[in-house]
Amino acid sequence: MIGYHQGQALCSTQPATRPLIVGVGGLTSDVGKTTLMCHLLRAFPGWEAIKTTRGHYRSCGKDPSACCVSELLGDQAVIRSGRDSNYVAEKDTGRYWKSGAANVHWLIATDAQVADGIRAALDLVKAPGVFIEGNSFSEHVKPDFFIMVVRPDLHKIKITARRALPRVSAVYFSSEFDRAGSNDEALERYFNDQTLPMFSPPELPELISKLRLLTTCEAR
Repeated sequence: MIGYHQGQALCSTQPATRPLIVGVGGLTSDVGKTTLMCHLLRAFPGWEAIKTTRGHYRSCGKDPSACCVSELLGDQAVIRSGRDSNYVAEKDTGRYWKSGAANVHWLIATDAQVADGIRAALDLVKAPGVFIEGNSFSEHVKPDFFIMVVRPDLHKIKITARRALPRVSAVYFSSEFDRAGSNDEALERYFNDQTLPMFSPPELPELISKLRLLTTCEAR
């Protein structure tokens, strides 16, 4: 059954040269990941953000004009860092900047490029901590804490989310979709009866407090 577990150690597992890594993934699309990222960035001044976007290059099978990043893809992952490179007011990266991110890095990569791309993006992070939006990066870099954002009317799960499930540290019901009426049986099936802490918008301060334990360990 999904529920609160006690006494979990939250100390960083990253090498000394790596920042603390908090992942924000989504069980389905359009679930509120960016909104949660913005809440967290406001709560952790000085932290940076990484947006991961996976695209298809040459073998998409769809009309290339329908893929918003197809023209940006090449033989290597693309990373756009800094306000001049990725600030667009209503886009996810623009929202990160408005929420106080010290820097924002946008990783654009094919499935085969994600591993090298996320490591290269992390090498650019100068802050003590970074929030990474996406699921697939966690297959290549272990996050210190991984939040899976869900919605109560979920009917399916993304492939990348399914692969990320073993690394989930907490479940968050996004502000767009309240926890009330959630399909608990489906959630328990997805998480294989893991005992995980669950948070909804009114409990966001508790989630933030839990994350602050990471920085407490780092300071020791």
